[in-house]
Amino acid sequence: MKRSFKNILEPAKRKRVISLAAVYAVLIGVGFVYLYPILYMLVNSFFSREDLLDPSVIWIPTEISFDNFAAAFNTLDFFRSFFNSVLLSAVPALLQTAVTAVVGFGLARFKFPLKRLLIILIISTFLLPAQIMMVPRYVLFDSMNITETIWAQYLPAMFGQGIKSAIFILVFYQYFSSYPKALDEAAGLDGAGKIKTFLLVALPMATGAIVLSLLFSFVWYWNETYQSNLLFGSAIQTLPLKLQSFTAQYEAIYGGNADSTINESISLAGTLLSIIPVIILYICLQKQFVESIERSGITGE
Repeated sequence: MKRSFKNILEPAKRKRVISLAAVYAVLIGVGFVYLYPILYMLVNSFFSREDLLDPSVIWIPTEISFDNFAAAFNTLDFFRSFFNSVLLSAVPALLQTAVTAVVGFGLARFKFPLKRLLIILIISTFLLPAQIMMVPRYVLFDSMNITETIWAQYLPAMFGQGIKSAIFILVFYQYFSSYPKALDEAAGLDGAGKIKTFLLVALPMATGAIVLSLLFSFVWYWNETYQSNLLFGSAIQTLPLKLQSFTAQYEAIYGGNADSTINESISLAGTLLSIIPVIILYICLQKQFVESIERSGITGE
């Protein structure tokens, strides 16, 4: 009996080990594909000019050089560009989250004519390519004399027309539709109005949507270059915009001499400096980020 029972268990254990090995192999492969560019950028940004020219030096530099980061830091005008990036990312993200939360609550909790049509129109704004709206938006903002100012970024966020606002409206709509209306009714019996019910009952129910909206909005605004380049030009330069003209800026500062020409390590150092703030933000809020994604059911870009 013992031998036969053991013989029954052994194939099951073997299958489980094989399946686990296959899963780990796939995860390691996918992880390598995602991590390889970051590791390559991190390692090569510390290469000296001599190590770059030496074909025998691979992955491990003979000496760690911080000159690349100093040159990239100066070329990016890091502190000013970083401040502009935060100003044009964090504030619109907060405004967009607040507005889309109110709109989502209104769609989820109130009945009014043409409600379904309004939801369809909101979805259609997400389906339209952003490039189609750029010229009309620029003409409108230019007539209002707010191009090359922060208001060109703030006003759309304040009126629910920020970057991919439709996604966040639908996410909040889903969250606010999921909890029982009896909670709103109980708050009304206690004397709470619609605004108080929204602040004290609805928002605590949608903490996952709030975190998701803040994080995605911040990252999308941070990485935005097409709209920012059109609306701000050279008046307001963010880190991604500085990175676009990194080579030209470097040559303008250092003169393009033979001993100070730009190389791959300097370019990679500049790229690393421009994405470090986003990486730090993700590391700090990783748990809340993953939980928000799981509860909302959407994926990032």
